[in-house]
Amino acid sequence: MESRTVETNVCSSESLNGGQNVWSCSKSDDSSADHLVVMVHGILGSPMDWKFGAEQFVRMLPDKVFVHCSQRNTAKLTLDGIDVMGERLAEEVLEVIKQKPNLCKISFVAHSVGGVVSRFAIGRLFRPSTRKSSENLLSKSFEEESRGTIGGLEPMNFITVASPHLGSRGNKQVPFLFGLTALEKVAGRVVYWIFGRTGQQLFLTDNDDGKPPLLKCMVEDYGELCFMSALSSFKRRVVYSNVGYDHIVGWRTSSIRRKSELPEWEDTLNEKYPHIVYEEHCEACDSKQCDPSETKGDGFDELEEEVVAGLSKLSWEKVDVSFHGSRLWFSAHMLIQVKDQFMHLEGTDVIQHVIDHFLV
Repeated sequence: MESRTVETNVCSSESLNGGQNVWSCSKSDDSSADHLVVMVHGILGSPMDWKFGAEQFVRMLPDKVFVHCSQRNTAKLTLDGIDVMGERLAEEVLEVIKQKPNLCKISFVAHSVGGVVSRFAIGRLFRPSTRKSSENLLSKSFEEESRGTIGGLEPMNFITVASPHLGSRGNKQVPFLFGLTALEKVAGRVVYWIFGRTGQQLFLTDNDDGKPPLLKCMVEDYGELCFMSALSSFKRRVVYSNVGYDHIVGWRTSSIRRKSELPEWEDTLNEKYPHIVYEEHCEACDSKQCDPSETKGDGFDELEEEVVAGLSKLSWEKVDVSFHGSRLWFSAHMLIQVKDQFMHLEGTDVIQHVIDHFLV
């Protein structure tokens, strides 16, 4: 059932696949909006988790974007595994594109495990712009000029918010375990019984048909899935991370850093973005820098090091966020997304930052 908000000139409706579409009510804006923004929620989530963010995108870029909040992996379906969810998301995106033929560009904005699911989905949706094989693509640098499409559209922004890119296996990667090695080891053994295949894959304990852990596979083009070629095709790759008080996803895993690479940060004086405390642009590393053997001794789990080294073959924009002085500091994982537009409004400046820097 379509609903219209006259005051903000934002329209929304449930799509045929159950997701939530959000666009400008102005007919002229709607007809000119050719940029699909796919917003993906986290574990046990729903499309409503991105309601505030989706509406802000349309208010600020009414003639540019058409927003789709993903529905295919909701609630307990988020426990089925990153690969299963990624396949579902890829199918959902193709259905949206088919229903909106004027779309030319595509971006992803994903929260928590949704960021890793989105990485799997784009690996499925990627198509080279030439007839060259994936093997030929891999023979060249990932950082060369974009040479492919995502679902037939031009890839623009790939943005994740508090996403566990390195998994949850390493020390302090799941902060509510207090960094206690014994607890972290026990969690790795019992995680399947709590978070299903998704938990196994995040703790890098999955071993489907003798294959390496999925997160390790996803730092290269693996089989018919072009994970890294897909990531490299986006003009921007951005990670937003909580520096503390995120009890679900640690700072290192969400910012794709080793412990030694975590920056010193200070409370910001920026009135527009009061919770943004550090920003940096990390260039793609060379082959030696990306060699896991060169970084041993940093307290890293060996598998985790292979993942961070693989992802570091691409350049990333990294934005660090702090809610240390916030009233709901203990809800940093939800504040950074503004999951609830009444309880979590303190995170509005983070959403503003995402949109202000968004490449349209």
